[in-house]
Parts: sequence; C-alpha cells; structure tokens
Amino acid sequence: MPRPARYHHGDLHDTLLREAGILLREQGVEGLSLRRLAERAGVSRTAPYHHFADKNALLCALAEQGFRRLDAMMAAVALDPADPEPGLRRFVRAYLRFASDDPEQYELMFGRTLWKGGRPGADLKGVAYGCFRHYLVRLRPLVSGNEGTEPLRLAQASWATLHGLCRLLLDGIYLRREDMEAVSDQAVNLMLAALRPARR
Repeated sequence: MPRPARYHHGDLHDTLLREAGILLREQGVEGLSLRRLAERAGVSRTAPYHHFADKNALLCALAEQGFRRLDAMMAAVALDPADPEPGLRRFVRAYLRFASDDPEQYELMFGRTLWKGGRPGADLKGVAYGCFRHYLVRLRPLVSGNEGTEPLRLAQASWATLHGLCRLLLDGIYLRREDMEAVSDQAVNLMLAALRPARR
C-alpha cells in the first residue's frame, strides 16, 4: 500500500528535498535514488523527475542547500576587526559543528561525488563559490593594516585548514571532543598570527 502524500499542493519540490536529506543521512549517497525518494514522499515514481532530471541533479540541489546553510551560519558569527579572537573561536567551532551535525551532506558538498565524479551544475557552482566569496569579504577587514597578508590567500588557507579539521573529525581520526577543541584553538591561533601586522 503506497504511503500517503506528505505534501500540500505546490510544495512537492521542498518535500522531495527534505526527504532526500533524510535518506542521505540514513543511507548515504549510494542509498539515495529517485525511486526510493518517490516511495518516501508517497508520490508516483515519475513525480521526482518533474523536479530533478536525474540523481546528479538531486545531489546538486542537496549540496546547494548545504552551502546556503553554511553561508547563513558564517554570516551569523560576528567578527570584530578590533578584537577578532572571540569571533574566530566561535566561528571555527560553529564550522566543526556544522560538519559533524550532518556529515553526509558535508561530504556531498565538498567531496568527489559531485566535484570530481559528477557534474556540478551552474547553480551549485554559483552558490558554493558565492559562499567562499562571502567568507573572503568577512575576513578582509580583519587583515586591514597587515600588508604581509593577502586576504584571498588567507581565506583559502584558513578554509582548507577548517576542511582538514572536519575530515579528521568525520573520518574518525579525532574522536575525543577535547582533542578537537584543542586543535581548533590552535587553528585559530594560526589565523590570528596571520592577521597581526608583521614586525619590522
């Protein structure tokens, strides 16, 4: 017996994305299919194809959703150029929580499935690159006065550092919270060192 529809007329797209996110968390990319998604949402097997051309398009939409959430999370953390340390510590810990709260989506956002093995669509690229640009814009005032640090390179290096920390956490290399907090604090110290004007 088919499951009852969980959506009201007009919001099937949002329902499919919500159910796809649940499937992704429960079964990973391999367990996510448009047919299984239709069953979860209580719609015909062809209904998802009206919103997503194929599985790759569905995965791109899920990754876009993740980057929008990440962008909103970053925007919510205040960074004071006069005293950047407290904000940076909150930001780094919030970033690690973002990854650990939904590891399957984080892996989809940054992993090989879409960026190397799939076909990242123009919308996904726009949202992902836009998220990084917003991060760069937020870091730039913190670098003011330090001619030895280029904002773009600091943004790239610090984001790579955060991503590396997340990989260590998600891959099970760091399991103890106190270890992750100590390492994340050291990452903040490295960022602060790059923000301080070089001694002459």
